[in-house]
Amino acid sequence: MRLTVFWQRMADHFGEAYADSFARDHVMSGLGGRTVREALDAGWAAKDVWRVVCDVMDVPAHKR
Repeated sequence: MRLTVFWQRMADHFGEAYADSFARDHVMSGLGGRTVREALDAGWAAKDVWRVVCDVMDVPAHKR
């Protein structure tokens, strides 16, 4: 998954403003105690980060 697709999915699900806040502030154990931004900066694949976000935030199957 390209980062542009990842960020579009984040914005579609959370809204543009909250997607950025969530990515900066929400620490998830599924990302090793990192935020979305920290995980991406650490080299995690966008598709793997998206899967964790989907699981943690109960993103509906049609948006996954």
